[in-house]
Amino acid sequence: MLNRNRWKAAAALLMTFGMNVTTITPMLVAPLAAPAPAVAQTISFPDVPANHWASDYIRALVSQNILAGFPDGTFRPDAPVTRAEFSAMLRKVYQRGSIRSAINFVDVPSSHWAYDAIRRAYEMGFVSGYPDGIFLPEQNIPREQVLVALANGLNYQAAAPTEQVLGNFADSGAISNFARGPIAAATEKRMVVNYPNISYLNPGRNATRAEVAAFLYQALTSEGRVAALSSPYIANAQTVATNYRIAAGTSLPVSYMKEKILLMPDETLPVTFNVRNNITTTTGQVLIPAGSQVKGNLRPAGDKATQFVAQEIVMPDGSTRSLKATSSVITTTETVRKGADLGRLLKNTAIGTAAAAAISAVTGDRAIATEELLIGAGGGALLSLIDRFLGRNSIDVLVVQPETNLNLTLTDDFVVAAR
Repeated sequence: MLNRNRWKAAAALLMTFGMNVTTITPMLVAPLAAPAPAVAQTISFPDVPANHWASDYIRALVSQNILAGFPDGTFRPDAPVTRAEFSAMLRKVYQRGSIRSAINFVDVPSSHWAYDAIRRAYEMGFVSGYPDGIFLPEQNIPREQVLVALANGLNYQAAAPTEQVLGNFADSGAISNFARGPIAAATEKRMVVNYPNISYLNPGRNATRAEVAAFLYQALTSEGRVAALSSPYIANAQTVATNYRIAAGTSLPVSYMKEKILLMPDETLPVTFNVRNNITTTTGQVLIPAGSQVKGNLRPAGDKATQFVAQEIVMPDGSTRSLKATSSVITTTETVRKGADLGRLLKNTAIGTAAAAAISAVTGDRAIATEELLIGAGGGALLSLIDRFLGRNSIDVLVVQPETNLNLTLTDDFVVAAR
């Protein structure tokens, strides 16, 4: 079994490169023994026929001794690759200067077959480790992380707005926040190859050896190191932008960090909600990604009522747009009396400064000023407001529940450019 694992490590060494990551997936156990020497290879493989979508990429890199197959003569184009394998490939392809000093990862001992490759890939800026000094060398790498590694290592940045570029992909909402900028840059550099559907990036799926070959060849093309190959699966960032109009009256599902917000009827509070779901076209193209921030104020709306009025939306890439949207008028109230069960009332709750002052005055609990999440002027102002409510036996506070009674809708058409 050990000899078989050494053989696998040797072959895998020839088809790898690294990345920066922010999420941890289950680690696969693999041998730490040094790989056996590679054997001379032909550029033809029985499992990579001439009509295989990645055949040209694979043959081109094999002919330049950048890639090789397995000792049994196969290439295994659909097999996954690991972080150690990626690092070894990077070391083979790139001889760039160091941008930082190597570190000793606790799970990559000096006896590990890819120890030197991982150190060099890290020094060149292509790969990074996880918290607590681990590297997870045997972890399979998703497609988005491969592209992040290449874009970061080559120091590429998108010229066009990130969300505009990513609008080319029908599943752009599935791209992790950390990967959005680098993938936009990689798309502009024509490094992204999507088979079988050019419109779907499949960012979270593990990259295969064929896909890595395509990504790597396109990265080399972007540097002018190899001749460009023609492929119908290369994503194009130069498509004509289309303006999409999201009609007034469209609902924007939002969420908040707390289950509810308490405030006084005459209180105005600055609040930021998060868009809960992607807002998409009928074909699935993301126009407003989930996680976008809607900023505005809860404002008095008549007697014992409040309403959220949006002012702007901040997309995941940091771009900001004016947004005209309002919630329904919220009239839900709760009466707070002396002896109230504050544990129940304030559980998972954000409180406006005036509401906190009123509750503190009625119940005598001054800890609210320091122990609860206050919205508005803060604890100092709260203490100065308490006198306004002293002597009362009860007060009514408004209750906003973003998941149930907020009902945010556009009051004007929202036009957004997508690709």
